[in-house]
Amino acid sequence: MSEPVHDLAHDLAQTFRDAVGHDPEGVFSAPGRVNLIGEHTDHNEGHVLPFAIDRRCRVAVGRRADDTVTVRSAQEPGATVTTTLGALADARGWSAYALGTVWALREAGVPGDDGWDLVVAGDVPLGSGLSSSAALESAVALAVSDLSGAGLDRHTLARAGRRAENDVVGAPVGIMDQAASLLCRDGAALLLDCRTLESEDVALGLDEVGLATLVVDTRVRHDLADGGYADRRAACVAAAEALGVPALRDATPAMLDALEGDLLKRARHVVTEESRVHRVVDLLRAGRPEAVGPELTASHASLRDDFAVSVAALDAVVEAALEDGALGARLVGGGFGGSVLVLAPAASTDRLTAAVRRRAADGGHPDPVVRAVHPAGGARREAWAPGDRD
Repeated sequence: MSEPVHDLAHDLAQTFRDAVGHDPEGVFSAPGRVNLIGEHTDHNEGHVLPFAIDRRCRVAVGRRADDTVTVRSAQEPGATVTTTLGALADARGWSAYALGTVWALREAGVPGDDGWDLVVAGDVPLGSGLSSSAALESAVALAVSDLSGAGLDRHTLARAGRRAENDVVGAPVGIMDQAASLLCRDGAALLLDCRTLESEDVALGLDEVGLATLVVDTRVRHDLADGGYADRRAACVAAAEALGVPALRDATPAMLDALEGDLLKRARHVVTEESRVHRVVDLLRAGRPEAVGPELTASHASLRDDFAVSVAALDAVVEAALEDGALGARLVGGGFGGSVLVLAPAASTDRLTAAVRRRAADGGHPDPVVRAVHPAGGARREAWAPGDRD
């Protein structure tokens, strides 16, 4: 059972107080996410269907009277980065996600020349395809917007988080992760049009039919700032140009005959994945979440064979889960490592966990970490009051 939200916010506020010498002005949090369907459609201006998970990044925040910005990790004593407002865009490493978000918000017109003290903590696993980076960006974005008085809408905050990741971190990601972290509702997935940012809640209804979602972290790590992700994105841009469309969301299956080789494969994944998103939405709206499984498995095959972002450890988890009764399974996130999403009967989760761990051991892969995840709400200000002490 997870620790009560109030206790986590209280503990982080105490850490802030110990480090900075006074209470924070607020504690904010944002969730990680898992994408039910719609992988690599976001940077092709297509549709995605993520849901936020019950693991969050939290940030305790206070303004400063100078132009200094300091970000500290509550989980790694001594992990502190200090810079100035004028040098935010030069941030590197783990702090770039937070400092880059402050920079992007200032670029978007957030007023004031005050600096910031930020203390961050969270339980979204790093590098596992659950978007720990977007959770951090979203928590910081909401905090700065709120405490500065800017009151920016959540779509603007999502764009700021994406800009931080694109321009400061150097990862050419789409906007899905930040939008999911900021916009998702309890018990629902978010159907997001990544071109217009129009969105709609889609009830998942998993509990009602006895289903569970597991995220299997292969512990094979990835970094979206490396070349593999960028190469796939560049191929998508090239394919769209070759087809004469603004983005691959506008391509049709018949148009793909004009492509060949890797461009054909990359485009075929995006076009078929876009169709899978809409079929899954139709099934959920019809109250048939148990029928979603084959679409997830087809997505994995496409990511493996056409988009070429799977690895042996991911494939082993998918195969073991399906052989042991899962309704569907697929890699989630950018690929090249990370996690697998498994849709399965809730009563079978212990058996499935044992099966995927056995398969990993047999294949010489790291022992995976299996977590049940539940659809959660988006970014929020935590219920914590300054001066709240033991």
